Amino acid sequence: MPLLYLLFMIAFTSCNNYKKLPAPAVDNNVPGNINPYATIADIPLPPGFKRPHTDAGSFAAWLLRLPLKKNKTVYTYNGLPKRNQSAQFAVIDISVGDKDLQQCADAVMRLRAEYLYSQKKNNCIDFSDNNHTHYRLANGADRNVFNQYLEKVFSYCGTASLDKQLLTVNDFRQIAAGDVLIKGGSPGHAMQVMDIAVNKEGKKIYLLAQSYMPAQDMHVVINPVNSQLSPWYEVNEQAAIETPEWVFKKNACKKWPSY
Repeated sequence: MPLLYLLFMIAFTSCNNYKKLPAPAVDNNVPGNINPYATIADIPLPPGFKRPHTDAGSFAAWLLRLPLKKNKTVYTYNGLPKRNQSAQFAVIDISVGDKDLQQCADAVMRLRAEYLYSQKKNNCIDFSDNNHTHYRLANGADRNVFNQYLEKVFSYCGTASLDKQLLTVNDFRQIAAGDVLIKGGSPGHAMQVMDIAVNKEGKKIYLLAQSYMPAQDMHVVINPVNSQLSPWYEVNEQAAIETPEWVFKKNACKKWPSY
């Protein structure tokens, strides 16, 4: 593939800044920048809410076990702090790599691929680009081959192609852990639904995580609209979902095909 075309495809399928927020100073030693939670599952639920049962080997259960970093600073792929340090609640302890590749949709694909790889389901690790070319991980691939495969996927696939690959959740009230909020194209963005909880009245809340542009640490985001509920988001009648750096419509909720 010609280099110029490849660069165009990366630019077209990547996230683009929707909101630009000021960047506060970063100090990893101050108490406010220390994360007390070890995993996604340790993030406390609001009073009265409980997580629904999840099967031990499911994607939802795997997401709950993801480790969190001890400090809340988000770094970009080149080791520098992200300009906006006000979007994150906690930072997921998973590599961003040393190239500007693992952006928004890439982080979503990385989590899905990591889960399937941990389950030894290499034959299910399959992503497609805008030309419907499929990229499948070979059976028996070791960690080095897996990492090289992901870099290839990140180079050729993005929000536009992932949006086509996922299935629409027709009723937003059915949002579930493992689903994706996505707007394909340029600009475009994608966020991972990390966790779900409900209360006795049937109210449902969910937790979101993202990477962004440039490639950066995956992080659980705050709720910029409801500080009392943050970092949780409530399933309600509002037409839009406002996150720290993007606004989604309800029809942006999608799920992975079943295998």
